[in-house]
Amino acid sequence: MLDGRILGKTPLPSRPGFEIPCRAVRATRLHEGRRTTEEPRPRGTLFVDSAPLAVRHLGAGKWLRGAHPHPFTAALVALPMPKAFSLASWNVEHFRGDPERTDRVLSFLEAQSPDIFALYEIEGSNAFAGLVERMPGYTFHITEGRQTQEILVGLRSGLTGFFTQRLEFKSGSSYLRPGALLTVVVDGASYPILFLHTKSGDDPKGLGLRDDMLTRAIDFRKALDRAFDAEAGANYLFLGDLNVMGMRYTYARDRDIPAQTELHKLERKAARRDLRRLSKSAQATWSGGSTSSYPDSDLDQVIAAEHLRFKSFGGADVDVRGWTEEESAADRDRWIREHSDHALLYLEVQKV
Repeated sequence: MLDGRILGKTPLPSRPGFEIPCRAVRATRLHEGRRTTEEPRPRGTLFVDSAPLAVRHLGAGKWLRGAHPHPFTAALVALPMPKAFSLASWNVEHFRGDPERTDRVLSFLEAQSPDIFALYEIEGSNAFAGLVERMPGYTFHITEGRQTQEILVGLRSGLTGFFTQRLEFKSGSSYLRPGALLTVVVDGASYPILFLHTKSGDDPKGLGLRDDMLTRAIDFRKALDRAFDAEAGANYLFLGDLNVMGMRYTYARDRDIPAQTELHKLERKAARRDLRRLSKSAQATWSGGSTSSYPDSDLDQVIAAEHLRFKSFGGADVDVRGWTEEESAADRDRWIREHSDHALLYLEVQKV
């Protein structure tokens, strides 16, 4: 039997495949009425492996075993890694700076209090001016070019970051959005974050351009690993409205590619570069509302280096906030009208 707590408050889930980063682990064994306490393990990761439950401390490479094969109860206390920064990613759908909508959108964003955020589909200078005036505690960066929709990135004052616009993620099309790369430095460690808004469209052209943009984002890990020369590789993640929607092949519908197939391909490609798609508290992140002919869709994603760890939100790495939290169809429709058809992604990256 396994009884684990994080800081004595949050139960440690006992399902196979659960893992938690920690600074120290202390195991207390109760056997035949006698209690013995082992010394804390060094920094690493706890991994609940299988039933009967076994807990392996990856940092030390040792095992702490549960009720089988030895009849004792292991009580584990794990101290979570401190937060490096919080991050929000949100497609605000044709955001042009209308005063009433700007107030609703920014009120919702401010309520999340992210250290870093990215907004997609920023259109026109009015939107940028409104953000700067409303959020003086942030510095701002925005992409620019022939495209009509920009990516705006906000960085909380006090954090150190370097912003660059990456044109290679336009995949040769002057009207596609570039990548917005923000490299944040926390306690001497660099975290390169690539914000992307890939090509939309379920036709062959849309799929082809999107696939090229995502392949470039995955392969970018290799260049970052060389640049930062980190033992575990760069602390890299890319995220945004990745528009993974599959393909409809007109007049040859037996050749259609479901969105889930495209998503699985993305996961397999990412794994080759030691990247993984983060789990989310809700699967769908886009909705056209209750009257839409399109089903709710899983368009927004976060892809991160395997070694990075994140705060858990009910077992998920990413908390999906917005219309997904409304209970009734009427309330979801209202939220979509007043804010955006995309929900906001919120996550907290832990220090390496």
